[in-house]
Amino acid sequence: MTDHRPVALVTGGGRGVGAEVARALAARGHAVAIHCHASLREARALAEELAAAGTPALAVTANLREEGAVRALVHRVADHFGRIDVVAACARVRQPGRFEELTAADLAGHYEVNVIGTFVVAQEAAAVMLRQGAGGVIVALGYGGEPRPDELASATSQAAIPALMRALDAECRPRHPRVRAACVTIPSPQPSPVTLAALLVDRIHALHAAQ
Repeated sequence: MTDHRPVALVTGGGRGVGAEVARALAARGHAVAIHCHASLREARALAEELAAAGTPALAVTANLREEGAVRALVHRVADHFGRIDVVAACARVRQPGRFEELTAADLAGHYEVNVIGTFVVAQEAAAVMLRQGAGGVIVALGYGGEPRPDELASATSQAAIPALMRALDAECRPRHPRVRAACVTIPSPQPSPVTLAALLVDRIHALHAAQ
């Protein structure tokens, strides 16, 4: 449980942009659940860092390719804190590969994490938010710049995220006007993790202000 502060779940929060988003949300008064897959040591260290500064924080792990584990992750966060007010979907796979050597499995692997994993997190968290009087906000990172050579799988999968978030927003708003979803597109060239985190957190708070 938290001391009545809003609760944020950050996927891919163990390092990079996700870690900076977790720090920025903590600085704005959120309790933070830090999701990771391979970076559990970093996620736990970040949770300890935030807790030492007075922010309730929890490190949680799940493979976004495993639907059951992802749904259980969302429920663990909701059970631990008593609610979920924000999801910042920062987890993504970005594995370069030469076009001539790219396989269907390579493309599917990117979609499993970047699109389907994001969808499962968002769907399960939205179900929690729809039961809350205060609703909630789900914001995901998606690619919006010019694709670069050797990044076809990453670019195409991340380009689907803006449409996913628009569709999720269209599903949620008629059910609960205070449940919103949106995408922050990553410009090209990509800014620093701190700058990108600030863009995402600003979008979250703009959606909250508009509720």
